[in-house]
Amino acid sequence: MVLQEEKSMDWLAKYWWILVIVFLVGVLLNVIKDLKRVDHKKFLANKPELPPHRDFNDKWDDDDDWPKKDQPKK
Repeated sequence: MVLQEEKSMDWLAKYWWILVIVFLVGVLLNVIKDLKRVDHKKFLANKPELPPHRDFNDKWDDDDDWPKKDQPKK
């Protein structure tokens, strides 16, 4: 009984990468199948409006360091 378990574990130790490849192929096939169900034309037709981007740089927009075009050069 113990010898048989060692053989099965030996096979798993040698060929673990095949199981990983089979798992990744399965994940890839499921992703492709799910992406085929997405109707991008319908989504783009009913695309929700994005809210305006809020960042905290708006207070620095008034404090511009660039010289004004109307000012004479010094």
